[in-house]
Amino acid sequence: MSPTQHNGHRDHAGYLDHIEITGARENNLKNISLRIPKRQLTVVTGVSGSGKSSLVFDTIAAEAQRQLNETFTTFVRNRLPRHGRPEVDTVDNLSAAIVVDQKRIVGNSRSTVGTITDTYALLRLLFSRVGMPYVGSSNAFSFNDPAGMCPECEGLGRKVTLDLAVFLDRTRSLNDGALLHPNFAVGGWYWKLYANSGLFDNDKALIDYTESEWQTLLYGTDAKVALEWAGGEIDSRYEGLVERFTRVYLKKDPGEMSDRNRAILERFVTPATCPTCHGARLNPAALGCTIDGRNIAELADLEVVDLIGVIAATSTVNAEPVVASLLERLGDLIDIGLGYLSLNRETSTLSGGEAQRIKTVRHLGSSLTEMIYIFDEPSIGLHPRDVIRLTGLLRRLRDKGNTVLVVEHDRDVIEIADHVVDIGPGAGADGGEVVYSGEVSGLAGAPTPTGTHLRRRMPIKAVFRTPTHSMPIEHATRHNLDDVGVDLPAGVFTVVTGVAGSGKSTLINEVFLAAHPDAIVIDQAAVGVSLRSTPATYTGMMDEIRKLFAKVNGVRPALFSGNSAGACPECQGLGIIYTDLAFMDGLKSTCERCAGSRFRPEVLEHRVRGRSIADVLRMRAAEAAEFFVEKRIQQIVQAMIDVGLDYLTLGQPMSTLSGGECQRIKLATELHKSGTVYVMDEPTTGLHMADVAHLLGIIDRLVDRGNSVIVIEHDLDVVKNADWVVDLGPEGGSAGGRVLFEGTPADLLGTAGSHTAAFLRQDLGLPPMTI
Repeated sequence: MSPTQHNGHRDHAGYLDHIEITGARENNLKNISLRIPKRQLTVVTGVSGSGKSSLVFDTIAAEAQRQLNETFTTFVRNRLPRHGRPEVDTVDNLSAAIVVDQKRIVGNSRSTVGTITDTYALLRLLFSRVGMPYVGSSNAFSFNDPAGMCPECEGLGRKVTLDLAVFLDRTRSLNDGALLHPNFAVGGWYWKLYANSGLFDNDKALIDYTESEWQTLLYGTDAKVALEWAGGEIDSRYEGLVERFTRVYLKKDPGEMSDRNRAILERFVTPATCPTCHGARLNPAALGCTIDGRNIAELADLEVVDLIGVIAATSTVNAEPVVASLLERLGDLIDIGLGYLSLNRETSTLSGGEAQRIKTVRHLGSSLTEMIYIFDEPSIGLHPRDVIRLTGLLRRLRDKGNTVLVVEHDRDVIEIADHVVDIGPGAGADGGEVVYSGEVSGLAGAPTPTGTHLRRRMPIKAVFRTPTHSMPIEHATRHNLDDVGVDLPAGVFTVVTGVAGSGKSTLINEVFLAAHPDAIVIDQAAVGVSLRSTPATYTGMMDEIRKLFAKVNGVRPALFSGNSAGACPECQGLGIIYTDLAFMDGLKSTCERCAGSRFRPEVLEHRVRGRSIADVLRMRAAEAAEFFVEKRIQQIVQAMIDVGLDYLTLGQPMSTLSGGECQRIKLATELHKSGTVYVMDEPTTGLHMADVAHLLGIIDRLVDRGNSVIVIEHDLDVVKNADWVVDLGPEGGSAGGRVLFEGTPADLLGTAGSHTAAFLRQDLGLPPMTI
């Protein structure tokens, strides 16, 4: 009996065999009902913005997490993340859900690949058991524990010191602004600590200070300083400049600072490798303990593909279980395509795709069953070679008796699913419906955008553009690049490809952009989203719209801002009211005073061509293109249409946009800029196969206007449509960093030793070549 024939009966394990969703209306979902088989691998697909995330994350995952939280006491629930009740009638037969999303791992300087995967904890345990000479428990090998950390750098491996030459202008006095850091400016709180101390002549240039005064200014003395506070006076302990700066700035992790403060900090400090541990992070005792002549820092520096061999060769009776666990965890990292990483790689440097795969590794060793694992486009950042490894891991989770839900566009992931749900047919208001639910073989024949593109294989482009000149890169040696020299052609569409970790991002984002700082970069950095951020504000269109309304009506532009003078006083320009119900889920409702328009009534009386500001924000981009005749606004609206976002309303909160929509709206903000070189980092992220074709049309138009477009990409349809391909590899990490091929996609097909060439041949139905 097939899964769809069970009809809600209980299976042999006594559990209901389907997740039953009834009346889902979250975001653009149109009151849909469907059944998803449990203990199977289900892929949810559809064009960008069709409603996939609304179904899987905002409905199924949100309800599973909300119901799980309700099993705790009110005291505990108040300390857990809040999950509001989704717009759905019922979601039945749920299990506890584990969400593996695309969000970058929030890690500070102490978080590494080893610590986030617990692999380093196993390595520490191994050293505590068999390392010689014996040092102590596993904590003695932790750079995050006082027992193991280097006392000089406190386990960071580097020292950041105040650069006094930049911080001070010794030709000036305190009153003249000798302290150059903006937070120590004349008149500020920090400045007063020195100016009000009575220890210095405030009009005396620092260069004329005696040695005693200089030492007091920099390193302090035992004194109190009277400072004004809350209408009175307090006595503050005097601190030298170096002491205060170290406490206020250097003792904090830069990752926890605001962008502004971090940028300011970088101007006034000099980073350097710790002179005591030489970057190893650990104290001498920990570094003196070795296994087969290597200490733990040296092993953590090895790439995982090399480390696993070293651990496998470790022969010890009293640590066999630790070795077995360590080999399994390292093997998982290799299987998921991260064998080129080292355990000491800081998590803050990982890409979104790498971070998601790191999260997956954490769950592979779990013995839990009957869970729901939910993945958000896990193929992002993966070469087709690595996607095969990923699908094997997804199957492993399923075979343990878990339900695996994957939101995905990749053809190879869709094709290994037990069940597929296609949402569409279009995006936004044109989507939100289940257009297909069943086996993959049936989807290939369905009249949906996904079915159409599964049946169709894009050919290699027949005619290639001729470069106008070249943009050379010579002797690139950064990270794993092995003295790379390459001529990137100008005036054409170039794709830089290769397996994960082969050196693509280093070559383009670091080496090439350093030589071409004026290039327009469209990268994978997150789009800032908030309740007040909309497509109109993000693209800069709102400024022009406000000016237009102000000019036509003879009033101030601020009246037409939901964040300023014109905002509804009840909802402060949000259009919605949030009600905190203490231990219950918060309530979100439309503001009754402004009826969701966000503005005061008098603001809505001002019109342009018969439309109020609220009317304009409710327009779709396609409608706005017909309404506005102003050139600047037209350019921005047309850019939204060009990237396939004609269905978005100008005032839709950015927080409701999918990952693919956010990526394209970022692209739209750059399209109307004038430039000669465009660099795009995996622009197909979040894009359905149908949307990739649209993206290729945009790139072609950019090149036809005389621009050079360089794209870092794995998608084979993008590779096929390039004028020029640079393939790096053959593997990742130290086994990569070499140029395997430069030329047209057609010539790439005959390149032996290239994973890209092998999978391109397979995609085109050509016989394989030996790698």
